[in-house]
Amino acid sequence: MKYGYARVSTVNQDLESQIQQLEKEGCDVIYKEKFTGTKKDRPEFTKLLDVLKEGDTLVVTKLDRFARTTADGINTVKELFERGVKVHVLNMGLVEDTPTGRLILSVMLAFAEFERDMIVERTQEGKAIAKQRPDFREGRPNKYSKKQIEHALTLLETNSYKQVESLTGISKSTLIRAKKKLASN
Repeated sequence: MKYGYARVSTVNQDLESQIQQLEKEGCDVIYKEKFTGTKKDRPEFTKLLDVLKEGDTLVVTKLDRFARTTADGINTVKELFERGVKVHVLNMGLVEDTPTGRLILSVMLAFAEFERDMIVERTQEGKAIAKQRPDFREGRPNKYSKKQIEHALTLLETNSYKQVESLTGISKSTLIRAKKKLASN
């Protein structure tokens, strides 16, 4: 049986292109999740590893969907090979349980880990530079201006949360937080 595995790191990312590629490849079952690849205990991936048996094929679109560290990837593939499971990485091909296949896998996993480390390093460098600015604020920018929130809170005096939400687009939870913040000042 052919099993596919699709993963993105954040809930805002889209799995659709990976799922389409896995369907095109003829996967019978596709496990999917929105979970960081830096954690080894990914729930859907763990379930998938539990069902794979001799003769099955695990298909992923790219190597970094399945492992972020070289050691983790090598250990996972080695375990799958020992169980008689084939590994097919769509942008690489079928990973073979041969000295050459294992070498190519190791090199590709090392590059995937290096790429991730470089992304983290560049992000940290950018953040360090940004922190030097006097107007730097950690985190995501506010979706609504102070004026919009104040207007919504004024509307809340004569309308329900649901009504204010439909009028302004500002969610009930955001309004509650703003109201608490106002009360604490």
